[in-house]
Amino acid sequence: MWKMGSLYPALHRMEEAGLIKAKWVTTENNRCARMYEITRAGTRELEEEESRWRAISSAIGRVLKEA
Repeated sequence: MWKMGSLYPALHRMEEAGLIKAKWVTTENNRCARMYEITRAGTRELEEEESRWRAISSAIGRVLKEA
């Protein structure tokens, strides 16, 4: 039985949330491909997530140094 992975559902959720936009293009090999581009809202969200990750990883680093 074939199971759907998590990549395309995640991309679809991000597109619905306005974090990315997608369009169909024709490649140089004359094949159809879905291209994704981050939006301004997506860039802001990414920056916020990066900031949270840096804070968490820094806190974990301090805890490990004290252990």
